[in-house]
Amino acid sequence: MSTRLTVSVAAAGLTAFALLYTPQPVLPQIAAEYGLASGGASLAVSAATGALALVVVPVAALSQRVGRRPVILVSVLAAALFGLLLPFAPNYETFLAIRVLQGAAVAGVPAAAMAYLADELRENLGGAVGAMVAGNSAGGMIGRLLAGTTADWLGWRNALLATAVFGALCAVVVVFFLPKAAGRPRRDRGLRQAMTDPVLLCLYGVAVLAVGSFISLYNVVGFRLAGLPSWLSSLVFLVYAVGSVASATAGRLADRYGRGRVMLLCLAIAGAGALLTIPVVPLGLAVFTAGFFAAHATASGWVGARAPESARGQASGLYLCGFYVGSSVLGTTGSTAFGAWGWSGLVALVLGWLAVAAVLVQKSRGIETGASSALRSTLPSLGRSSEPSFRPSDTDRTSAGTSTTIAVGSTPPS
Repeated sequence: MSTRLTVSVAAAGLTAFALLYTPQPVLPQIAAEYGLASGGASLAVSAATGALALVVVPVAALSQRVGRRPVILVSVLAAALFGLLLPFAPNYETFLAIRVLQGAAVAGVPAAAMAYLADELRENLGGAVGAMVAGNSAGGMIGRLLAGTTADWLGWRNALLATAVFGALCAVVVVFFLPKAAGRPRRDRGLRQAMTDPVLLCLYGVAVLAVGSFISLYNVVGFRLAGLPSWLSSLVFLVYAVGSVASATAGRLADRYGRGRVMLLCLAIAGAGALLTIPVVPLGLAVFTAGFFAAHATASGWVGARAPESARGQASGLYLCGFYVGSSVLGTTGSTAFGAWGWSGLVALVLGWLAVAAVLVQKSRGIETGASSALRSTLPSLGRSSEPSFRPSDTDRTSAGTSTTIAVGSTPPS
C-alpha cells in the first residue's frame, strides 16, 4: 500500500503546485494583452495564493471531519478543472475569478496530504513524506517551465492550457491510486497555543516576509529579462532546483549549530543573492533561492519542533497561512514597487523585509534562551543548549502541507 500511496500523494503535489504558479512566467504576456502594469499582472499569481491562505486552515479542519482522502480528491479535480477553464477567460476579471477559485481548490492538498500520510503509515513515513515534498517542488518548477518555455510558440493561453492538461493527467493518477483511508484522523485542539506562543508568532512572521521576498523577485523577473525570448528567460526557474540541496544542508547545520543561527545565516545569504541580482540576474537568483529555501526549511522544522503535540497541526496550518499571505500580499506589493522604482528599488525593499525577518529570528532566539527550565524541555535544541526531553517522530518533525519540510531539511514546494 505504501508505494501506491506515495505515488498518489506525489502526483497530488504535482497537480496542485504546477497549477498554482503556472501564470508566473507569462506575466509579461498577460500584462501586454490586458494593458497592465507589473503590479496588476502579478494578481494572476496573488489571487490564487491569497485564496489558498484564507482557506487552508478551515479546509484542514474540514478534513478532520470528512476525512483526508475526499478533501484531496476534490482538491486536485477542482484545481485541474479550473486550470482547463483558465485559458478561455474572456477578460482579466474573469481570469482572476477563476484563479481565486483555483487557489481555494488547491488548498486541500497542503491542508490534508501530510495528515493523511501520518494517519495511514506507521512505517516508511519519512520516505512517503520525501516523495510528497518532491512532488510539490517538482510541480512548482514544471508548471513554471512548461508555461514559460512554450509561450512563444503556442501563445500564453495555450501554454497555460498545456500545463493544465499536465495537471489533469496527474489528477487522474491521484483518483485511481490514492488508497481508501484506513486510519482515523488525529484531532488538533491546540489552536490557542499555536496563536499565543511568542516564538511561533515570530516564525509565522518570518514566513510572511521570506516568501514575500521570494515571490516578489520571481513575479517580475520576466519583466527584468523582457529583451530575451520567453523560453530563454523562463530557464531562470531552473535555479529553483538548488532548493533541494540548500534545504537538506540547512537541516543538517540546524541540528549541529541550532536553528536560530542557521536561520540568520540563510537570511543573510538570501540578502546577498538579492544584491547580486542587480549586476547578474541568474547567479543572484540562484544564491537568493538557496538562501530562501534553506531559511524556509529551517523555519518550518522549527515550528514542528517548537509546537506542543496538541498544537502541532494547528501551528503548521498557521505557518502555511502566513506563507501564502506573504506570497499574495507582499508578492503584489513587490511587483508594484518594481513598476515604480525598478529592479534596484525592489531589491532594496526585499532587503528591508529580510532584515525584519532577521530581527524576528533574533527575538525568537532570545525568548528561547530566557525560557524557564520547565519550558525548555519542549523546545528545539539551539547549539549547545540542553537537548529536548523527547525525540520527535517523523510526523512530529514535519510541518503539514504544501510547505511541508522535515526538520532535518527537505525541499519546500513553493
